[in-house]
Amino acid sequence: MFAMRPATSADTPAIAAMIHSRSTWLETRDMPTWRDSADNLAAQAENSHGTMWVLEDHDNSRIVGCTTMQEETPPWGWTLEELAEPAYYLFTTVTDPAYREHKPGTLIALWAVDHAARQGKEWVRRGCMFPGLVRYYKTQGFTLLHEVQRTHNRVYLMARRAERLPELETLFKDPSRLTAFFSHLAPPLP
Repeated sequence: MFAMRPATSADTPAIAAMIHSRSTWLETRDMPTWRDSADNLAAQAENSHGTMWVLEDHDNSRIVGCTTMQEETPPWGWTLEELAEPAYYLFTTVTDPAYREHKPGTLIALWAVDHAARQGKEWVRRGCMFPGLVRYYKTQGFTLLHEVQRTHNRVYLMARRAERLPELETLFKDPSRLTAFFSHLAPPLP
């Protein structure tokens, strides 16, 4: 069974170990890695600019994912109207590759969508720098809204409407139901 909870400083070593596991997985596929910034990312467990949350496997007392959420959307790339809308912005989402079959990144995204709705937010937003992540986030119901060229990187800005997800508790107990859950959802906005 999985659950989301706020990270604490005591989680930092486990988060760093999970990020190193993901880095090894990325490196074996010749993909960009988090390795050089793993300790800094793990230190976001004490971040004052956002709140890091962890996805925990209760059955094995193991952290299997993390994301940092803030109320301020970065100002670049979004319209003034979008910036005025209440939203959470997700960044540095990392999951343990040993748990891929359970889709921890999708569980984190769905939790964020539900959490945002419960907190009165209208949107969950995120950005990434890789087309492969854009494709992946689209499978979670996110829509690509903007592409922005930053100094050295193209950044893809995505959003999904916040909504209550009554099925979330069931999905956290049995992630194998995720495929059926997504099969009945409307496609993301164009």
